[in-house]
Amino acid sequence: MADYAIGDVHACRPALEALLERLRFDPAQDHLWFTGDLVGRGPEPVATLRLLRSLGSAVESVLGNHDLHCLAVAAGAGKPRDDDGLDALWQAHDRDQLIEWLRQRPLMHECSGLGYSLVHAGIPPQWGIDAALGYAAEAQAIIRSTTLPALLANLYGNQPDRWDDQLNGWERLRFIINAFTRMRFCHADGRLDFGCNDAPERAPDHLYPWYAAPGNHLDGNRTTLVTGHWSRLGQRQGPGYITLDTGCLWGGQLTAVRLDCSTPEVTVLDCTMHRHPS
Repeated sequence: MADYAIGDVHACRPALEALLERLRFDPAQDHLWFTGDLVGRGPEPVATLRLLRSLGSAVESVLGNHDLHCLAVAAGAGKPRDDDGLDALWQAHDRDQLIEWLRQRPLMHECSGLGYSLVHAGIPPQWGIDAALGYAAEAQAIIRSTTLPALLANLYGNQPDRWDDQLNGWERLRFIINAFTRMRFCHADGRLDFGCNDAPERAPDHLYPWYAAPGNHLDGNRTTLVTGHWSRLGQRQGPGYITLDTGCLWGGQLTAVRLDCSTPEVTVLDCTMHRHPS
């Protein structure tokens, strides 16, 4: 039995199948943990979702920002984009079942007994693990409810950019979801920055990658965060975090890390370019 975390797939089904073959994945015994962005911009959203849904309890994934865009368009609360790669999904005979399966994914998932937790982008420095799990559950309850269209209609935007326990309503939910699915950098005072997506070495000096922001609670936690979202960051690890988005969509790699080992084992697969980085 093996447990693998896998970075952003972005509907690149052939790469995913090739990686699973390389891992000798056995759905009867092994488990896959995905960092989100299962769909979005890539070539095969329908086949990707069908494959993952067919694997049942062998698969868990958190929601990424592109997954949420998919849900927003499906609910009529977001506008389709020319580059979102979702047209085939809207024509699929099982679109409703696939979208519902996607909607049931969490924003954060603690991998029981492994000492790891999944989240798409990260957690802001003001939150510890238990607080983050609580905020994720708060937002997930709305995503899985009949209030979802209203949430998605009020989701887009960069404000508020700093956490406050007194936030409420759509502003509170927007911050929670933005932190889990869109964050890369923070300011020294904990404000989120959505303007820079470079690697940390190329970023302005006043910005900190979320995992190195002053006041972060990562080191010494009971769980290590496993994240995706940030292809220019690539595969890295440090105290309390492992990052796995290695740019499969952009002709980089699709990366898996085996979690049930004393030292995480990394496997990479070179990928075909489907989009040119902007």
